[in-house]
Amino acid sequence: MLLNLLNQWNNFKNMRIHIKTSKTGELIPFNYQPMITGAFHKWLGHENEFHDGLSLYSFSWLQGGFASKKGLSFENGASFFISAFDNELIKRIISGIYKDPTVGSGLVIKEVVIQEDPLFKSDSSFHVASPVLVKRNEGNRQIHYSFQDEIANALLTQTMESKLKKAGIPEEGIQIKFDTSYPSPKTKVIQYKEISNRVNQCPVIITGSPEQIAFAWNVGVGNSTGIGFGALK
Repeated sequence: MLLNLLNQWNNFKNMRIHIKTSKTGELIPFNYQPMITGAFHKWLGHENEFHDGLSLYSFSWLQGGFASKKGLSFENGASFFISAFDNELIKRIISGIYKDPTVGSGLVIKEVVIQEDPLFKSDSSFHVASPVLVKRNEGNRQIHYSFQDEIANALLTQTMESKLKKAGIPEEGIQIKFDTSYPSPKTKVIQYKEISNRVNQCPVIITGSPEQIAFAWNVGVGNSTGIGFGALK
């Protein structure tokens, strides 16, 4: 599996990997994001340089589960994706999976498929593969914003501008906004370890160059994409 994937990697400029796991008889807790984040950094190496700072990568939530009052059941296995601006990160993830394919709670990776970046238009709409977190620190408080807040779109754009600068891509012209024409946008509170996060289940519209939009598709939108928020389908 590894050699075939790395041969494909050499042919692609940017890419996303889609992952499928074994089935498991264990119930997985609803707040499983730390488990996926832990597996992600295990595959990279626990002292990796991607661990802190502005995350130029994103990963989706698990798909294919059934919810009960006690947790999530993945009787037919789970699927999720990881994408990043830096293909070296994806290459290291693939190598890490080859060495240790366990995710946690009985989930073991059985298949990894590479997807090359699509060709995007200068104005594209995206559904989210994990809810979007928009936050800022104000003094000793941390404020979480919803799609209903007027400032939210400006903050989404500001965060993406910072990521583009870090990657060395021109940030002029990028604009991100929540698609409030979506029939049923909503917010909910998600626990990550001991922290409550008010997040948004709402598509986004991104305007910019095809390169900027492909970058956003890979790195995700909003804050904390490195722990499973803001991934784009």
